[in-house]
Amino acid sequence: MENSSNSTTETQVKRGLKSRHVSMIALGGTIGTGLFLTSGDVIHTAGPFGALTAYVLIGAMVYFLMTSLGEMATYLPTSGSFSDYGTRYVDPAFGFALGWNYWLNWAITVAVDLTAVALCIKFWLPDVPSWIFSLIALIIVFAINALSVKTFGETEYWLSAIKITVVVLFLIIGFLSIFGIMGGHIDVAKNLSVGNHGFVGGLGSFTTGGGILGVLLVAGFSFQGTALLGITAGEAENPEKSIPKAMNSIFWRILVFYILSIFVMAAIIPFTDPHLVGGDSAAQSPFTIVFERVGLSIAASIMNAVVLTSVVSAANSGMYASTRMLYSLAKDGGAPKIFSKTSKNGIPFIALLATTAVALLTFLTSIYGVSFFTFLVSASGLTGFIAWIGIAISHFRFRRAYVAQGKDVKKLPYHAKLFPFGPILALIMTVLVTLGQDPMLLFGKTWVQGVIMYAAIPLFFILYLGYKFKNKTKLIPLKEVDLSRHKD
Repeated sequence: MENSSNSTTETQVKRGLKSRHVSMIALGGTIGTGLFLTSGDVIHTAGPFGALTAYVLIGAMVYFLMTSLGEMATYLPTSGSFSDYGTRYVDPAFGFALGWNYWLNWAITVAVDLTAVALCIKFWLPDVPSWIFSLIALIIVFAINALSVKTFGETEYWLSAIKITVVVLFLIIGFLSIFGIMGGHIDVAKNLSVGNHGFVGGLGSFTTGGGILGVLLVAGFSFQGTALLGITAGEAENPEKSIPKAMNSIFWRILVFYILSIFVMAAIIPFTDPHLVGGDSAAQSPFTIVFERVGLSIAASIMNAVVLTSVVSAANSGMYASTRMLYSLAKDGGAPKIFSKTSKNGIPFIALLATTAVALLTFLTSIYGVSFFTFLVSASGLTGFIAWIGIAISHFRFRRAYVAQGKDVKKLPYHAKLFPFGPILALIMTVLVTLGQDPMLLFGKTWVQGVIMYAAIPLFFILYLGYKFKNKTKLIPLKEVDLSRHKD
């Protein structure tokens, strides 16, 4: 894609992400604060094998969803990702609602991450006002995203490399401890079997928050960075090679980074350990506890630095994803055209400014405190799951249209795994987890919290039905679905 020489009329992003950038973003997107902090809560709530079962189930769901996204992203690489796919393969109103849902998800998440940056740094500098750290982080993330997509890719490459190195080091130390080579004697058999043979609360339920079903949502949030790969396809230098390469490794990433890490944590730390509860600081990270038990006295400071790296990476990725989604919506007429303008270096600068404005919500936390931070987290909670539902529906329609128009599935550059069983299973699981988050909150004294938690669902339908009513769109007949290979 060539940009015009006049910066006021440029409307194209540039393909500046190399294969190594895409691969490392895919790797790093799997690792976040969900693994470093909240995984301890999952083990405490569901028990060792209950936690492992939850992560295996969610991991399988994410695996099928990401291979579905990979099939569409290699066929049609676009910065709009599943918003564009929803528009093309389902209904323009569906793509419109998905796009704004995803923009809102990441824009609010950036604000949450900037607040988390301040919490991390206050670990070392407790007497300095937290908004100063958030402001510094916002300026850095804005600058990275304003320079070029290559700058973003290079930054994510090294931030992801740090996270991956720490997880690999953790696994090595963990298994050395399990086999008695480091850290003294650990009763692995007792730690894994105590509490109903390692299943605390049994199957549990969504509403009570106990057992396997009660932690599926928390486990799911840990994986939400994986969908970023679909957005990067629009600016990858060679998406037909780089996207399949990244997708083909997703099974091993889920296995190594999550399943093995959860196993090591559960084997070394008893699920009854009070340090696992409420993991909102580096001192309560299961990684910190494991490192401390093998004699690393500065483990908390080391892990705080890693969590800080992870949060900055998440904010950086969130700024990128939300900016590109707003840009894509504007290109398709779903947002004001001004957001489709790009600078000479291919950055949707106006869209970046709009996303940054939402990120400024961060600073309200210094006025209203932790309660506002919790509100932001709850408000963005289900938006990632709605995006996953959109991926599953769009891919199912894409495949059906592809066959209906007489095309040979074997000629697709990348194939989703176990179609149609895999995507259908992923769709059912995503819908169940989304609707079953905690419906009892909607009744009684907790109804306000319940409304905030479920707000993303009615918002999606308002966007969908509003666009549909205004533009009189319809479900696109399979033989009329646009299967051209290029967006522009």
